[in-house]
Amino acid sequence: MVGPSTHQPSLFYAAFGLQASLIKDDLLDPLDVLLDDPVLLELVGAALAGRAPRSATTGRWSISPDRLLRCCALKHLKGWSFRQLERELRASLVYRRFTRFDQEPIPDFSTFSRSFALLGPEITQRLHGQVVTLARQHRVASGRKLRTDTTVVETDIHYPTDSSLLGDGIRVLTRNLQRVAAGCRVCRLRVTDHARSTKYRLLEISRAAKSKAESGRARLQDGYRRLLETARRVVAQAERVTRDLGRGRLPVTDQLARVLAADAQLRLFAPLVRKVLAQTRARVFGGDIHFPGKVLSLFEEHTQAISKGKAHRPTEFGRLVRVDEVENGVVSHYHVESADPFDDRKQWAPAIVQHEAIFGRPPRMATADRGFFTFRNELMAVARGVVRVAVPAVGRLTDARAALQRQRWFHRALRWRAGVESRIATLKHRFGMARARYRGEEGFQRYVGWCVIAQNLVSIARVQSRREATAHAHPTRRAA
Repeated sequence: MVGPSTHQPSLFYAAFGLQASLIKDDLLDPLDVLLDDPVLLELVGAALAGRAPRSATTGRWSISPDRLLRCCALKHLKGWSFRQLERELRASLVYRRFTRFDQEPIPDFSTFSRSFALLGPEITQRLHGQVVTLARQHRVASGRKLRTDTTVVETDIHYPTDSSLLGDGIRVLTRNLQRVAAGCRVCRLRVTDHARSTKYRLLEISRAAKSKAESGRARLQDGYRRLLETARRVVAQAERVTRDLGRGRLPVTDQLARVLAADAQLRLFAPLVRKVLAQTRARVFGGDIHFPGKVLSLFEEHTQAISKGKAHRPTEFGRLVRVDEVENGVVSHYHVESADPFDDRKQWAPAIVQHEAIFGRPPRMATADRGFFTFRNELMAVARGVVRVAVPAVGRLTDARAALQRQRWFHRALRWRAGVESRIATLKHRFGMARARYRGEEGFQRYVGWCVIAQNLVSIARVQSRREATAHAHPTRRAA
């Protein structure tokens, strides 16, 4: 059952709570008013009610929508993990008051994790849209200017080498085979643990890869040959076990739920490890480094290899994210791109169309870097009503184009465009968007969305604080 949003403090806490309310926080106090928006609470309540067919009316009390919303915002504002969130809520009166827990017990970190997962990508998008609506209502974002750019958000994986992927596959498949064997004791399913030999093979490959001599190349191939043979045997056994379980040849005598979960894991990972076997053979023994459908992670299989031309990081492993920003640092829209190969030029038209859908009109001025430039993109923006399009052209400029890009408004637009770089840096380093910590593709989108929501809340609160400070400093101007 969804918990109520009205919280009655106990009689013993009333006097203490009055004193605790005197503790002020310059950041959280303005956000407290924004997060009381009824539309935000309704969206979170609908997500909690959708957990099961009758979650809204039956069952035990769950966390209330206002508490869940505030805990999500606080977690991403501070960049905490779920364990840190639980620990800080238990220790701080300010955070208890902000999240409306007050004297009541704080849930376990696992409860936070399961509750946050209910706010899927679609709900997160709608929450972000409502935050942008609040920015418009408070006259923080008018939508007259638009700047857009793309960046890579890393998935939470280790550097994807073929040897490490094979090691992961052997470890995961062996672990689930052992769980199946524990539940099928009558048939005596024998599972060999290859942990030690796999570790030695990985060390051999790591040492051989550092050598540039021909002998090092031979040792590298020999180490891979042994590792491939081990992985092939484990995959073959996993496929045989899943086939026998499906046909009823392996009688399950104990731990049925655990065996079924292990069987599902075997069916998920065995095909992925098969792909890793194929791409390793093609690269190590065939020299093919452009293997189609390359697997970069067994656990975050939606990960993509992206090259943005950075000298310090030629290739990044994650997903491309487009960030559309308007006035006062408000990110009006974000989009996780799924296409491969990536082309910033294809992101320009969706950014203009999405801006028009949010604000009801095209921006007066739109700008981006030269990676977005094509004449078709420029004409498209002008046709939709954009008065000034400031995207530097690529290649040798004609006299007319050079004269256009030397105009004062064009230079001012490009200087304003540079601010989107700092906005992306703020999202990554201040709000933790450099690496998505939630699992799966849906978790990735949720994490990016909540980083953007937290950043927008701070931007709105800062604008309101500056206005209040100006009003107190110049009361005559306020009266006028």
